[in-house]
Amino acid sequence: MNMKNTGTLKVETAGDCDVVMTRVFDAPRELVYDAFSKPELLKRWFGPHGWHLETCEVDHRVGGGFRFILVGPEGHRMGMRGTYVELAPPERSVHRESFDDYPGESTVSAVFTEVDGKTTLVATVTYPSREVRDIVIASGMEHGAAESYDKLAEILAGSPA
Repeated sequence: MNMKNTGTLKVETAGDCDVVMTRVFDAPRELVYDAFSKPELLKRWFGPHGWHLETCEVDHRVGGGFRFILVGPEGHRMGMRGTYVELAPPERSVHRESFDDYPGESTVSAVFTEVDGKTTLVATVTYPSREVRDIVIASGMEHGAAESYDKLAEILAGSPA
Protein backbone atom coordinates (compact mmCIF):
# COMPACT_ATOMS: atom_id res chain seq x y z
CA MET A 1 0.00 0.00 0.00
CA ASN A 2 1.62 3.26 -1.13
CA MET A 3 0.56 6.63 0.26
CA LYS A 4 1.01 10.06 -1.30
CA ASN A 5 3.55 12.67 -0.21
CA THR A 6 5.86 15.18 -1.91
CA GLY A 7 7.40 12.38 -3.96
CA THR A 8 10.82 12.34 -2.34
CA LEU A 9 9.84 9.94 0.43
CA LYS A 10 8.76 6.40 -0.36
CA VAL A 11 6.37 5.08 2.29
CA GLU A 12 4.98 1.56 2.41
CA THR A 13 3.22 -0.59 4.94
CA ALA A 14 4.69 -4.02 5.63
CA GLY A 15 3.05 -6.86 7.54
CA ASP A 16 0.45 -5.83 10.11
CA CYS A 17 2.42 -3.34 12.16
CA ASP A 18 5.22 -1.75 10.10
CA VAL A 19 5.65 1.42 8.09
CA VAL A 20 8.82 1.56 5.97
CA MET A 21 10.07 5.00 4.88
CA THR A 22 12.89 5.36 2.34
CA ARG A 23 14.60 8.62 1.39
CA VAL A 24 17.84 9.37 -0.49
CA PHE A 25 19.92 12.34 0.66
CA ASP A 26 22.69 13.88 -1.43
CA ALA A 27 25.20 13.81 1.43
CA PRO A 28 27.64 11.39 3.11
CA ARG A 29 26.06 9.10 5.70
CA GLU A 30 28.11 10.48 8.61
CA LEU A 31 26.48 13.85 7.99
CA VAL A 32 22.99 12.35 7.64
CA TYR A 33 23.45 10.23 10.78
CA ASP A 34 24.62 13.31 12.72
CA ALA A 35 21.50 15.20 11.58
CA PHE A 36 19.38 12.55 13.35
CA SER A 37 21.43 12.52 16.56
CA LYS A 38 22.79 16.01 17.31
CA PRO A 39 20.41 18.58 18.85
CA GLU A 40 21.99 21.54 17.06
CA LEU A 41 21.19 19.85 13.72
CA LEU A 42 17.81 18.39 14.72
CA LYS A 43 16.61 21.89 15.67
CA ARG A 44 17.24 23.03 12.09
CA TRP A 45 15.05 20.47 10.32
CA PHE A 46 12.92 18.23 12.56
CA GLY A 47 9.19 18.78 12.09
CA PRO A 48 6.93 19.77 9.21
CA HIS A 49 7.03 23.25 7.61
CA GLY A 50 5.94 25.90 10.08
CA TRP A 51 6.82 23.78 13.12
CA HIS A 52 9.91 24.12 15.31
CA LEU A 53 11.52 22.12 18.10
CA GLU A 54 10.92 24.08 21.29
CA THR A 55 12.48 21.31 23.36
CA CYS A 56 15.25 19.09 21.95
CA GLU A 57 17.00 17.03 24.63
CA VAL A 58 19.21 14.17 23.41
CA ASP A 59 21.29 11.67 25.39
CA HIS A 60 22.68 9.74 22.41
CA ARG A 61 23.84 6.46 23.96
CA VAL A 62 22.29 3.02 24.39
CA GLY A 63 19.90 3.37 27.32
CA GLY A 64 19.84 7.14 26.87
CA GLY A 65 16.97 8.92 25.25
CA PHE A 66 15.40 12.03 23.82
CA ARG A 67 12.56 14.43 24.54
CA PHE A 68 11.16 16.65 21.79
CA ILE A 69 8.35 19.19 21.94
CA LEU A 70 7.31 20.57 18.56
CA VAL A 71 5.31 23.79 18.33
CA GLY A 72 3.21 24.54 15.26
CA PRO A 73 2.18 27.77 13.57
CA GLU A 74 -1.04 28.13 15.60
CA GLY A 75 0.68 27.18 18.84
CA HIS A 76 -0.25 23.48 18.63
CA ARG A 77 2.18 21.38 20.64
CA MET A 78 3.25 17.80 20.01
CA GLY A 79 5.49 16.03 22.48
CA MET A 80 7.43 12.83 21.98
CA ARG A 81 10.10 10.88 23.80
CA GLY A 82 12.25 7.88 23.15
CA THR A 83 14.96 5.52 24.37
CA TYR A 84 17.96 4.39 22.32
CA VAL A 85 18.16 0.59 22.08
CA GLU A 86 21.00 0.07 19.58
CA LEU A 87 23.50 2.54 18.10
CA ALA A 88 26.10 1.76 15.43
CA PRO A 89 27.10 5.15 13.99
CA PRO A 90 26.94 6.02 11.16
CA GLU A 91 25.24 2.85 9.95
CA ARG A 92 22.31 2.01 12.20
CA SER A 93 20.17 3.37 15.00
CA VAL A 94 17.27 1.73 16.84
CA HIS A 95 15.05 3.50 19.34
CA ARG A 96 11.67 3.15 20.98
CA GLU A 97 9.43 6.20 20.83
CA SER A 98 6.06 7.38 22.03
CA PHE A 99 3.99 10.50 21.46
CA ASP A 100 2.23 12.32 24.28
CA ASP A 101 -1.12 12.33 22.45
CA TYR A 102 -1.12 8.90 20.78
CA PRO A 103 -1.40 5.41 22.26
CA GLY A 104 1.38 2.87 22.38
CA GLU A 105 5.09 2.81 21.79
CA SER A 106 6.78 2.13 18.47
CA THR A 107 10.24 0.89 17.58
CA VAL A 108 12.15 2.79 14.89
CA SER A 109 15.04 1.06 13.10
CA ALA A 110 17.04 3.38 10.85
CA VAL A 111 19.68 2.10 8.43
CA PHE A 112 21.96 4.55 6.60
CA THR A 113 23.69 3.25 3.44
CA GLU A 114 26.06 5.39 1.37
CA VAL A 115 26.79 4.87 -2.33
CA ASP A 116 28.73 7.43 -4.39
CA GLY A 117 28.31 10.16 -1.77
CA LYS A 118 24.53 9.72 -1.52
CA THR A 119 22.92 8.24 1.58
CA THR A 120 19.80 6.12 1.56
CA LEU A 121 17.86 6.12 4.81
CA VAL A 122 15.50 3.21 5.38
CA ALA A 123 13.48 3.77 8.55
CA THR A 124 11.19 0.97 9.67
CA VAL A 125 8.63 1.93 12.30
CA THR A 126 7.03 -1.02 14.10
CA TYR A 127 3.80 -0.26 15.97
CA PRO A 128 2.23 -2.41 18.71
CA SER A 129 -0.76 -3.24 16.48
CA ARG A 130 -2.26 -2.60 13.04
CA GLU A 131 -4.85 -0.37 14.75
CA VAL A 132 -2.21 1.92 16.28
CA ARG A 133 -0.25 1.98 13.00
CA ASP A 134 -3.36 3.01 11.08
CA ILE A 135 -4.21 5.75 13.63
CA VAL A 136 -0.71 7.20 13.24
CA ILE A 137 -0.92 7.07 9.43
CA ALA A 138 -4.32 8.80 9.56
CA SER A 139 -2.82 11.54 11.75
CA GLY A 140 -0.67 12.77 8.85
CA MET A 141 2.59 11.18 9.94
CA GLU A 142 3.71 10.60 6.37
CA HIS A 143 3.17 14.22 5.26
CA GLY A 144 5.03 15.46 8.34
CA ALA A 145 7.91 13.05 7.77
CA ALA A 146 8.15 13.98 4.08
CA GLU A 147 8.28 17.71 4.88
CA SER A 148 10.84 17.16 7.66
CA TYR A 149 13.08 15.16 5.33
CA ASP A 150 12.71 17.84 2.62
CA LYS A 151 13.91 20.44 5.15
CA LEU A 152 16.85 18.17 6.06
CA ALA A 153 17.75 17.70 2.37
CA GLU A 154 17.87 21.50 1.93
CA ILE A 155 20.20 21.86 4.93
CA LEU A 156 22.44 19.01 3.73
CA ALA A 157 22.63 20.55 0.25
CA GLY A 158 23.97 23.72 1.85
CA SER A 159 26.52 21.87 3.96
CA PRO A 160 30.13 21.51 2.85
CA ALA A 161 30.82 17.90 1.82
